[in-house]
Amino acid sequence: MINRIIEWSLRNRFLVLCGALLLAGFGARALWRTPVDAIPDLSENQVIVFADWPGRSPQEVEDQVTYPLSVNLQGLAGVKNIRAASMFGFSLVTIIFDDKTDNYFARSRVLERLNYLGDILPSGVQPKLGPDATGLGWVYQYYLDVDPKISPKGGYDLGQLRSIQDWFVRYQLNSVSGVAEVASVGGFARQYQIKVSSLKMREHGVMFSEVMDAVKQSNLNVGGKVIEENGMEFVVRGLGLVNSISDLENIVLQGHHGTAVYLKDVANVQIGGDFRRGALDVNGHEVVGGVVVMRNGENALAVIKAVKEKIAQISPSLPPGVSIKSFYDRSDLISRTLATLKHALAEEIILVTLVIVIFLFHWRSIFIVVLPLPLSILVSFILMNQFGISSNIMSLAGLAIAIGVLVDAGIVMVENVVRHAEHAEKTSGRRLTSTEIFDLTLAASQQVGRPIFFALVIIILAFVPVFALSGQEGKLFHPLAFTKTFAMIGAAILAITLVPVLCAIFIRGPFRAEENNVLMKFLLAIYNPILDWALRWRKTVLTLAGISLLIALVLAFGLPRAVVSKLSTFNPQLSTKFHGLGSEFMPPLNEGSLLFMPVLLPQVSLPEVQRIIAWQDQVIKLTPEVESVVGKLGRADTATDPAPAQNNPKYKISS
Repeated sequence: MINRIIEWSLRNRFLVLCGALLLAGFGARALWRTPVDAIPDLSENQVIVFADWPGRSPQEVEDQVTYPLSVNLQGLAGVKNIRAASMFGFSLVTIIFDDKTDNYFARSRVLERLNYLGDILPSGVQPKLGPDATGLGWVYQYYLDVDPKISPKGGYDLGQLRSIQDWFVRYQLNSVSGVAEVASVGGFARQYQIKVSSLKMREHGVMFSEVMDAVKQSNLNVGGKVIEENGMEFVVRGLGLVNSISDLENIVLQGHHGTAVYLKDVANVQIGGDFRRGALDVNGHEVVGGVVVMRNGENALAVIKAVKEKIAQISPSLPPGVSIKSFYDRSDLISRTLATLKHALAEEIILVTLVIVIFLFHWRSIFIVVLPLPLSILVSFILMNQFGISSNIMSLAGLAIAIGVLVDAGIVMVENVVRHAEHAEKTSGRRLTSTEIFDLTLAASQQVGRPIFFALVIIILAFVPVFALSGQEGKLFHPLAFTKTFAMIGAAILAITLVPVLCAIFIRGPFRAEENNVLMKFLLAIYNPILDWALRWRKTVLTLAGISLLIALVLAFGLPRAVVSKLSTFNPQLSTKFHGLGSEFMPPLNEGSLLFMPVLLPQVSLPEVQRIIAWQDQVIKLTPEVESVVGKLGRADTATDPAPAQNNPKYKISS
């Protein structure tokens, strides 16, 4: 079968080359369309339900909101687990579905069930679905920077900056394709605040319920019908929406003997900040920022690029002195991840070139080995796109591991064809014709075609145990195994189709004999005596190999703890060598930033936490290697951030 494929390929070289060009085209298209991220998404298939109940204690929220939601959402199809958290003023319920359940189907089932739960929840509590995002959705974070030299009156207060973020920046960035949500953090959401005086209310005989009803009824526009006059229609409207503090102050509460009692007579009206459970600090100064949450399954690199373009587009519309600066941009890590593959690919091409030049002294053979290498990688990207596998550090690691094996088939076949052609040229004493080169290529390719193909198949089967992993381990290592397998499949197919065709095209004389190669003579002079000695002393060689394996196992996995503890009493320094290499679930990622998370007591107030964070930011910023320090305490205004204010401050230190 394999010999027939090789023969058909050589007799239909034009079709094979056209197929290679089509493969390159489809591969480039798949490479462009494959989602790109830094690491594989290890999060569960989840749907978040968020319910806000302001002013209520965690116990009340748990009893009246969290528990009813958790119990009634358990019976949905495909639900694997439900996790819930009750905090001051809100409830967060996370429904975990099976991985095979479509996320949007799960969201529709949850939304359908929530429609039936309105009667059992307290009045005013309206549970909502969180954004269709995962734990890796926070791809871009920014803050509003103010230049006091350009800003009017020396700058803007936190309330004004929060209004810019909530009513302009957030909506603009939310319109970017692939963005699920833009959450605000820091600053104060401005609101009208009415501070009533009980003494003045008693003096004027006004009840608190009357104040509430009057404010509600006065902040309202009403519509009538139309008035027709002179053939024209005029819409009748009653305008009553509050637009200023004076509008609130002049609300009539009641009247006594023709004298009206206004709201300003019993209360003080002002503009202030809403109750908040989060803040953002940059280098010791409080700022207003936002978090761009990417939609599930989107291309992180494309989304970040689109967000940056949108920021550049809206920057001229910002108030004077206000600019948007990022403090977390995942595209930097993604770019370095892609650069790793490019670097490995370039090194492999250079290494293959040197090997062929040094050992074969045949320049045209370089193209035979190098050309199938990127085609095999493009085959992997085609299959990655079809199977929905993103391009991340683990999937690219699979390609980097496979690169060394992808060129083996080409090198073996080229070397065999060159040696056959060299022997034939030496025997005939003349240059070989094209027909003779074709016949030699066919015979030499069929001679090694089957061993090469099945050797690659065996390497593919070696990764079968990795596919048996499940859970988070499977989500982490499956991309590596898939991409390596895809690349090996491409290399196996190209080894028996394209490589023989390239050999027939590029391999031409004259050929240099192996015995005339100075480097080969030197290496064989070293290798042959060692081989003779090893074959003569077989038991010694096997014993040394076993001892080396035992030492490697001890260094890798370490000795038992009891043995290490006894050894430490005699030589503590030596005992450290036998603890083993250790293990980590995630590979190390050098993002150029550090995450520092101090823990405070639950009773600590938000202003005190903010004071501590500002002080720590200023101290850390004094380190010369630190470029910027950003601290986030509490939670952003998103269902994907359940962090409490007291015991979960977060820091990002860029260097």
